[in-house]
Amino acid sequence: MTYVSNLGDVGAGDIAVAGGKAVGLGGLIQAGMPVPPGFVLNTAAYAHFVEANHLDAGIQELAALPPQASPQDYADAAERIQTLFTGGTMPADIAAELGAAYGRLGDGDTAVAVRSSATAEDLASASFAGQQETYLNVLGAEALSVAVIDCWASLWTARAMAYRAREGIGPDSVRLAVVVQRMVQAEAAGVMFTANPANGRREQTAISAAWGLGESVVSGSVTTDDVVVDAGTGSVLSRRTADKAVMTVYAKHGARDQPVPADRRRAPVLDDREAAELASYGTRIADHFGAPQDIEWARAGDQFFILQSRPITALPEPAADTPDTWPVPYPKGLYFRASIVEQLPDPLSPLFADLIDGSVSRSLRSLLTEAVGKNVIREDDIGLPTINGYAYYYYRTSGMWRVMGKSLTAVRALARGKAHMGIAGWREFSHPRYEGVIKDWQAKPVTELSGAELLEGVQALLDAGTVYYTAVQSIIPLAATSELSFRAYYDKFVRRDGDPPALTFILGYDSEPIRAEKSLFDLAAWARGVPGLASAILNERTTALAGSQRNGAPPAGFSEPLWQQWHPRFQKHLDRFGHAVYNLDFASPVPADDPSALLETLKFYLRGQGTDPHERQRLSANRREDHTSRIITRLGPRRRAAFLRLLRWAQNAAPIREDALADVGLAWPLLRRMLLELGQRLVDSAVIAEPADVFWLRHQELRSAIEFGLAAPGASAAVTITGASRPVRAAVIEERKMLWRGQMKAAAPQLLPESRWMERAFGSMMPAGSQHQLGDIIKGTGASSGRVTAPARVLRGPQDFALMEPGEVLIARITTPAWTSLFAMASAVVTDVGGPLSHSSIVAREYGIPAVLGTGVATQRLTSGQPIRVDGDAGTVTIEHPSPTQGRDRVA
Repeated sequence: MTYVSNLGDVGAGDIAVAGGKAVGLGGLIQAGMPVPPGFVLNTAAYAHFVEANHLDAGIQELAALPPQASPQDYADAAERIQTLFTGGTMPADIAAELGAAYGRLGDGDTAVAVRSSATAEDLASASFAGQQETYLNVLGAEALSVAVIDCWASLWTARAMAYRAREGIGPDSVRLAVVVQRMVQAEAAGVMFTANPANGRREQTAISAAWGLGESVVSGSVTTDDVVVDAGTGSVLSRRTADKAVMTVYAKHGARDQPVPADRRRAPVLDDREAAELASYGTRIADHFGAPQDIEWARAGDQFFILQSRPITALPEPAADTPDTWPVPYPKGLYFRASIVEQLPDPLSPLFADLIDGSVSRSLRSLLTEAVGKNVIREDDIGLPTINGYAYYYYRTSGMWRVMGKSLTAVRALARGKAHMGIAGWREFSHPRYEGVIKDWQAKPVTELSGAELLEGVQALLDAGTVYYTAVQSIIPLAATSELSFRAYYDKFVRRDGDPPALTFILGYDSEPIRAEKSLFDLAAWARGVPGLASAILNERTTALAGSQRNGAPPAGFSEPLWQQWHPRFQKHLDRFGHAVYNLDFASPVPADDPSALLETLKFYLRGQGTDPHERQRLSANRREDHTSRIITRLGPRRRAAFLRLLRWAQNAAPIREDALADVGLAWPLLRRMLLELGQRLVDSAVIAEPADVFWLRHQELRSAIEFGLAAPGASAAVTITGASRPVRAAVIEERKMLWRGQMKAAAPQLLPESRWMERAFGSMMPAGSQHQLGDIIKGTGASSGRVTAPARVLRGPQDFALMEPGEVLIARITTPAWTSLFAMASAVVTDVGGPLSHSSIVAREYGIPAVLGTGVATQRLTSGQPIRVDGDAGTVTIEHPSPTQGRDRVA
């Protein structure tokens, strides 16, 4: 049998016999790259060795560990499997072919590199990088045979087995080939990414370079120079030349570290010409394989060699540079990240930014005109501009002074419910009016409306939502004042030792987020009672189940009868609660569009996790009423009357605030359907690539497309732009998305212009703390008492909800009512934005979990999996550092 193949003969279809590394090298040779000569000992040799030495049964038994097995279990199994291999004997026929192939590489003592090439390695979906071993500077046939056996054994290292278990690859499905190549006498080496891993930019090549051998660069044991090259022009975009103290060089049968000569420590390993030449190889390799590549390279003399290439996995989407300056668009004004902006934690999509600015300005001017009179607020006094993509409330200084002069008039208007403000204004005017606008547009079939009518509907619905939100903002100070007033009176005039905190008296009431949670819990309870339904839901991928809910077709794991029971029942929940927004920007889906986040929580309940919200609410209500009864029996008439009056005020206001906030997105499902209908028509007209790209158009671009007839119902094909090989706005839209991703990494200041007097005057009023916090303790506002130490889970939005594990600390920029389903899983909540009377605090108290809000920096400073201690009483989050022995045996 033939066990050896030349590397140049290995093709893309040979992964089962040659492994991922050999396939990659074969592709490099076929692309004309300078690859050191060598051969591959195929997987049949591995199988023959295992069979000849009777190892298979022992390997399979030892390697059959579950993904949740401990690191020590994996280490013990790996050690025992290693003993099996080292005790084996190389079969004579393999030894003969191996020796002959080695002889063709040079004389009897040619130095070679011996590299593992697994059948589950260097894949586009999972690289498995570094899971098996490489042996350098192997000299002689006998040493080569030992190195090959050691490579085979490295298929069963602890980290390799754990990695495969997590990826769902069984121990009976993997084999190992071995690549043998002539050693390159490298003076310098390193790695090259043909897309910049820091920002995902495909047109930038990132190179790390060090003196000596490249294995130490891959392992991270030496300091490297880092160079970023524009792949199109070959120009160096950035360079960091390190002080390189150590280099790796050849030693007998291996490699060793030695000091870098003094004259080379601070000298660049690659000059600009060499970096450009190396980057050009990277571009050709990426073009050959059709995907960005992670490449190992070496330089001997003035020649580069390519040692390995694998697809880059987990490459981020391209992002522009993160902005670090915050220039204001209009002078003589102040900019605040507060009020409606709290519901806009991320940079805005272009279309939403264009539409919301005028909508907010009109709504505020109208409300303030009714509240404080005409001519107090003028045309350009208020706005909602964006700075680096982030929304800011803008108040012209002169207009702010005029409003402040009418503050008493505004307070009286608020108290009386004038100008649709306050609870009465919300109940009697704002909410009915909002529902009326939605009902009017729901009566018009979306697919039959013209492009102009759809855009008119979008603007009308957005305006109605903005007016509604403006009115809701007037409820928040009422709720805050009522709770603070009750707490102050209770703590000063009523509370005695042994009495509960004031919070006890305002818990246990219904609100829209709590009703949504109970509905989901009840849905899970019902599903458990339908034979086969719970298991069908739990066994189905959440994304598939969410997609089926949208299109109405049963997923693979559902029978038609089960689907007919499940689909309408879940849809009823979505119709009732699916409009809750994660983010006011209409580019973000709501649960009605994508119920994946709700389905994850439903599965949590189906697995029997979490507490019964009905019981939790009942217990809170009983405690509240019991303590209320005890308190009022001991108070005199006057203090009892004051206590009850303030208590009822606080109890009435808090749930209404949550009800009002929960309905802010009432129009969003319809509004998004209208925009996506426009988007689909523009896709048909070759203007954009996919319907959701409509959110990345500017308002004027969308209007122009409509005016040119590119968004007419059923007429798109007739006006399709001819000769276009790609959508005409594709490049522009991708640039805007790239800019947005860069902006997402920024920490937007709460106040602009940034100055000490602004911070002193308004800092305490802002919903987020200082962004200049250093050290291991992050300070915020304690909003729900208790202390928890648990891993952090940083969530950017609903797209990350599936990552949440029970018991983790939920870390987010903000949480809106749509996030409530995650509180059942969380052990604590930490946000960048918010305060003791925000949604996060109110729901956290109902759940009895600690909350620290308004940290300003939590999502910037914390990473998922990091152990943290949350102190809801002190308002602090402490980063916990593992001891030196912790984490040492964790698998990669």
